[in-house]
Formats: sequence, structure tokens, C-alpha cells
Amino acid sequence: MLRRFISYYRPYKGLFFLDMGVAIFTSALSILFPTLTRQLLRVEIPQQNLKNMLIIFSVMLLIYILQAGCQYIRVTWGHILGVKMETDMRSELFGHLQKLSFGFFDKTKTGHMMSRITNDLFQITEMAHHAPEDLIISVATIIGSYILMFSYSVPLSLVSLIPLPIMVFYGVYYGLKMKATFRRVRRTVADVNSNVENSLLGIREVKSFGREDYQEKKFNHVNDILRDSKTEQYKVMGSYHAILGFFRELYYFCTIAGGTLLIFMGKVQSYDLITFILYVGVVLPPIDRLINFTEQLQQGMASFERFTQVMDENPDIQDVKNAKSLKTQQGSVTFEGVSFSYENSLETVLDSVDITIPGGATYALVGESGAGKSTFASLIPRFYEPNKGKVLIDGQDIREVTQFSLRQNIGFVQQNVFLFDDTIRENLKYGKVDATDEQLWAALDAANLGSFVRTLPQGLDTQVGERGTLLSGGQKQRISIARVFLKNPPILIFDEATSSLDTESEELITEAFSRLSQGRTAIVIAHRLTTVKHADCILVLDGGKLVETGTHDQLLAIGGQYAKLYKTQDLS
Repeated sequence: MLRRFISYYRPYKGLFFLDMGVAIFTSALSILFPTLTRQLLRVEIPQQNLKNMLIIFSVMLLIYILQAGCQYIRVTWGHILGVKMETDMRSELFGHLQKLSFGFFDKTKTGHMMSRITNDLFQITEMAHHAPEDLIISVATIIGSYILMFSYSVPLSLVSLIPLPIMVFYGVYYGLKMKATFRRVRRTVADVNSNVENSLLGIREVKSFGREDYQEKKFNHVNDILRDSKTEQYKVMGSYHAILGFFRELYYFCTIAGGTLLIFMGKVQSYDLITFILYVGVVLPPIDRLINFTEQLQQGMASFERFTQVMDENPDIQDVKNAKSLKTQQGSVTFEGVSFSYENSLETVLDSVDITIPGGATYALVGESGAGKSTFASLIPRFYEPNKGKVLIDGQDIREVTQFSLRQNIGFVQQNVFLFDDTIRENLKYGKVDATDEQLWAALDAANLGSFVRTLPQGLDTQVGERGTLLSGGQKQRISIARVFLKNPPILIFDEATSSLDTESEELITEAFSRLSQGRTAIVIAHRLTTVKHADCILVLDGGKLVETGTHDQLLAIGGQYAKLYKTQDLS
């Protein structure tokens, strides 16, 4: 874990060594000050050497100036080093999240991911900057100070060392306890973030059902858990700092009491005791740094562990070695003995499905909720991997082609359209990044939305709001269709995109989709059977099995599952 963390310093070795070099130089300056004071007390004052005294005063003043300069470098460039590492980690984490499969996001809360990207990376940044710097300054200052102190008086140095082993032992012991509390707090903060995100994203549902009190109770529950976790954390921290603070004061006591007795016994001189008291003031701040180092290291490493947990997640779906680009001709789609069930679920969603959808044909998927229609569609762009069997496009196994080329050849219009909190223009450009305004308007016209957008004061530059909340459901659907027009793929998947719309919007979207599907392979998942009456073929799924295939009239004549669904909807 430590080796892995250190690897993030490599691109910034210059900054790191500058920071560490300045830290060591700062330690040397702080060690020098008591020695100069000893020289004044032991030699220059008794000899009344004013010239040397003035030189020493000048050196002392220079030390203060140099320490101020070093402080500026350490605070400024040390933090810049941490920010650069944080930026790299955040980019790496976000890039990795983009590569993970749907299965990961099915089982991971968005709030937890947000916590890793924000809170955890901040803790890691603080550790990246402060931990090595504090460790270097502390170790260099303590070792350097005691080398000089032992050269001045071995007995007094040994007396002053008495509290240090106890402090180290206690610090390590409580450091382990703190690590456990920091982990609990990080997990709970992620739960709070997730709860807040869910409540805010679902604020319309909350208000429409009058469930504000319920949401507050849910939030207060996780908020109370966070309070209790932090309370426990601060209790451990309080004990940690209080007892170590006691040992810090004991350090002064041992030095003064031991030094006084040694002067009384004639073993040391009074100027040595004064020098040692000054050295206690030099050594104590590094001990404080070590205390902070332990605390910061535990927080940072707990956060880094959570960071690496995500980074170590491998995508369920990856390109095979030497994967080729998909080459489409007719755009036929074939399922050969495909079975599928979701991770950690015993339910089989698709069971031994065999079907070939000819290129250029429009096939409809119908069935009751949970029959496996959306899963069937999700397997084609390889959002999930079949447990058994394979999916082919124009005879090519989709597992042997690159995911990018596969998805470039498929246009997906979903029931719950997602629009980014941006302009209509930028949302459309997801279909074609370099699309011209002329192409954007042509796509909107083809999707039956051009006339509406032209009435907007800002036209293509109109903001759609978070998740497209400033647009109606039908308008969002038509933007998603316009995106697919721009993408111009040979295969289309239309996933119950009109099931929640009014009749007028449904007609506009159906007309736009009919225009879009001309000359392409189209797979329509339908809830309203009126939308699929004219499909070339209808596939009926029931309990994950393909139970019927045929045209609307053929299936009605059979009097099977499709006829039953048709009758249930009371269609004529």
C-alpha cells in the first residue's frame, strides 16, 4: 500500500525533494539556535567579547529570516505538491469509473463514489504533503538535537530521554484505535452523502407524496450514526492528545528536575541546563508533529485504502486481446442460446434465447414487466455479459470486437432519458461531437422538435436543467432521438420510450422513430402494443423465455401469450 502511494510522487520528484530539502534545512536551523545560546552563556558573556556576541546575534536574526523563507516554501509548494497529486488521483479515479461495467454501479451508491472523489482525496492530499514533511522534520530535529545534547552532557541527555519511549508506545497503540474510528466515519459520511443525493434527486416524488417527514427521519438516522461515530472518534483523539500532552510536560519536568539535581551534584553547569531547556523547546514541536503525523497518516491511509478499493475493481466487461472493430453490413443481430442472470441473484432473467433479427428489419419485444425485455436489449451493446451463449452482429461475436466500435454502431433510446445539465446543443453533440448547427437543426427537425426549439429565446443554447427538468418528457425523448439521428448507427434500440407519455407526444415520437428506423435494424421494446402492430416481427418473452414469434395478425390468430396481453390492454 505504501509503495503504491509513493508512486504518485514520481511525476513531481523535483517538488518533493525541494520540500524535503527545505524541511531538513529548517531542522538544522532550529537545532543551531540553542547551541548559539550556549556559546553566548559559556564563552562570550564571561569573556565579555562584544564583537562575537554581535556576530552571534546577527546569525540568530539570519536564522529567523531563513526560517520564514523556508516556511513559505514548505507551505506554498508543499501544498501545491499535494494538490497536483490529488488532481492526478481524481482524474485516475474518474477515468477508472468510466471504464467500470454496469454491474459495479448496480451495487454501488453514487453518494459513496462522491465521497471518495471529494472527502477521501482531500484527506489523501493532506497526508501527501504533511506526512513525509512532518516525519522528516521530526526525525531530523530529534536526532540532531540529541547528538548535540549528548555531546554536551550524557547524564542530562539520558534523564531527558525518559518520557520518549512511553510516548512512542502510547502513540502507536492509540494510532491503531484512531484508524478504526476514521474508517467508520468515512463510511458514515458516504452514507450521509448518498442519503442527501437520493432525497434531492427525488425531491418531486418526496413532495408529491408528502413524505418530507419520512425523508427527514431517514436523514436524521444516518446523521445520528455519523454524530455517534464522530463522537467516538473525538473521544479516542481526546485521550490520545491529553495523555501525550501530559508526557510533553513530563519531558520539561524531567529535564529541569534532573538538571537541577545534576548541578547540585556538580555534574553539569548551569548554562547546560539552560541549553537543554531550550532544546526541549526545539524537540517538543517535532513530537507534536509526530502526533499529528500519526493522526494524519491514519486518516490518509484509511482514505487511500478506499481509493484503491475502487481502483482495484476490474470491469466485468473488457475488450479481449487483439479485439477488432465491428464491421456492419446488414446489421443483423443473433442470439445463440443466451441465458443471463444478474450478479448475486438466483433468478434467471433470460433462459436459452435463440433468435436472429435480420438486418434492416423492425422487431418488437413484448411481454409482462420482468419478462426480460430490457435485459435482452442491454446485452446487444454489451452492457452486461451473457452467462451462457453468445450475441452476434452480422456474424461477429460481440465479445471479440471493441466495445467502442460496438456501441458506435448502436443507437439507444431509453425510457428514462438522461440529459446533462447543459444546453440543448451540448446534449445533442453527444450524438456527434463535431456536428454543425445545420446538422443539429436537421436532427431536431427529423425528431419533430425543431419548431419548438426555434421558439426558445436562446435556441440551441437553452439550458435544459438538471436531468432535463426544464423540458417535458416528450421533449426530452425527442432530443434523445435527435442525438441518435446525429449518431447515425445501423442498429437502433427503442426501450419503452413512449410508455409514460401522452398520446400527442407518443404520436410525434413514433413518427420520428419511424423516420429514424428506415433502412436500419430496429428493436422496439413496447409496453403499449399499439406501437408495434406494424413491426416486421414481434417477439414475446415470458419468464425469460422466448415463447412466441410472428406478426401482429399471426400472433393474434395463435391465441397465445400475445393475444392475452393484447386483450388485457383492451385494444381493437
